[in-house]
Amino acid sequence: MKKYFAEFIGTAVLTLLGCGTAVFLGCGTPAGVVGTAMAFGLAVIAMAYTIGGISGCHINPAITLGVALSGRMSWKDAAGYWVGQFLGGLAGAAILFWICSVSNFEMGGANGCGGVTSCGAWLVEIVATFIFVLVVLGTTDEKKGAGNLAGLAIGLSLILIHLVCINLTGTSVNPARSFGPAIFVGGQALKDLYIFICAPLIGGALAALVWKCLGK
Repeated sequence: MKKYFAEFIGTAVLTLLGCGTAVFLGCGTPAGVVGTAMAFGLAVIAMAYTIGGISGCHINPAITLGVALSGRMSWKDAAGYWVGQFLGGLAGAAILFWICSVSNFEMGGANGCGGVTSCGAWLVEIVATFIFVLVVLGTTDEKKGAGNLAGLAIGLSLILIHLVCINLTGTSVNPARSFGPAIFVGGQALKDLYIFICAPLIGGALAALVWKCLGK
């Protein structure tokens, strides 16, 4: 149960700090894009070295799916991780919503297809999540991984992915991070939510299949 709670906390922090930066800094300028990208990556790095020893710091259902498909965890644990992650994404978004409600900012941080078509959003999220989860599986591999530097490599790769994708889909690559804000933003964000849940899971599954070949 402790590891599920760790996933809840980690996902809440990621959602609050990453989406919070997008809301309060804005993504309408290059500086805002860079700042938001760094916020998501730095949040992952911080949580990796905080709860990594407890749960492995997945804080992302797509990563958990990739790890489970790779045989590194049981499906029972995967289910517990998913519950913790989605509740964490909801909690982080709820805190952000509360902060916005007592300030002059409008709730945001949801993903959308503003920069691409619906088909384009599927492609962007599948490819981006594939790359991200592949980095996770590779750097955390017991024999071929990066050891204590894994958290840094994962966080930096997330920054890079956000730099590429923020103006396309807002960058999800994480169903739980998308779930929470969409619930509070509603409207089109809620209608498009299925893309930002399903596409990252497909990307995570593909990464697991590829790593099974590369990691042998």
